[in-house]
Amino acid sequence: MQDRGFESLDFYQDSLKLLKAAYRLANSLPGCERYNLSDQLRRAACSVLLNIAEGYGRYHYLDRLRFMYIARGSLTETKSAFIIAESLGYCNTEQLNWVSQLKDRIEKGLNGYCRFIRSQQQGKEEYGTRLSD
Repeated sequence: MQDRGFESLDFYQDSLKLLKAAYRLANSLPGCERYNLSDQLRRAACSVLLNIAEGYGRYHYLDRLRFMYIARGSLTETKSAFIIAESLGYCNTEQLNWVSQLKDRIEKGLNGYCRFIRSQQQGKEEYGTRLSD
């Protein structure tokens, strides 16, 4: 079986859609949010994608899982930023609902991928079941 790369993962593609929505919202925020909500929104959305990619590139299954868990946390942070934006009137309920549905789909994919990683336990024979700190 040929490895098609992290770019082919459905939840990675959905995360890219979320990133684009986050950047559109961040660019529309008022100047007073430039170094606060706007910056945090961009960084959280980027973190989802970057941690999926980094975890995908790791060999040991526990290392891979750690980055997927970080991606999941950043995903929740991104949704929270949209909730904040909606509560402050920077986006509407329809946009928030779309983000919520997309977030749920991404999270479902991430959770399924984590189950797959745990079932494979790649690297267990070579390095054991603990990562060195």
